[in-house]
Amino acid sequence: MTAWRIEELKAFTEGLFLGSLFDGFLVREVSVVTYNSFSIDGRVRRGYYSEEEMEQRGIGEFSSWNMLKTFCFSLIKGKRLPESFRIVFLLPPEQMKAFVSAHGPGISPEQVQGLYLNVQYEKHEMTCVTGLSMNLFTMDRTLEQEWDNAVGKFLQKNGIAAAEI
Repeated sequence: MTAWRIEELKAFTEGLFLGSLFDGFLVREVSVVTYNSFSIDGRVRRGYYSEEEMEQRGIGEFSSWNMLKTFCFSLIKGKRLPESFRIVFLLPPEQMKAFVSAHGPGISPEQVQGLYLNVQYEKHEMTCVTGLSMNLFTMDRTLEQEWDNAVGKFLQKNGIAAAEI
């Protein structure tokens, strides 16, 4: 697990809510605190779409950020800043399998529950924290370190000014 403090809030939030920077991620959950507290479970409700619609649109277990960001942005935009918000991003299953296969020696993709990126805004500070969830206990931290490095490179590649904390 590695945490970064985002140095340029405006540029980051524009990339997050108006750009396509995080569109490749799925959403595990979102919480926004403004005049009320809003919570979003990123799991797609199975009964809402037909199986055909889900297949045609490529909808899986979780909603994409691209699908939810406009709604989430509507919760925070306005004259006042939100008290806080938190978004738990999840790497899509196919990308996770490829990442684990390439960077997790001795670990099969089925042993990994998820590779996460937590974005949190609170007290006028934005942080990004990596996370890894395994289906088994292991002392080997190689995969976790590789995920931390990959997220750090992602931030740097996309021009996000961040300081590791």
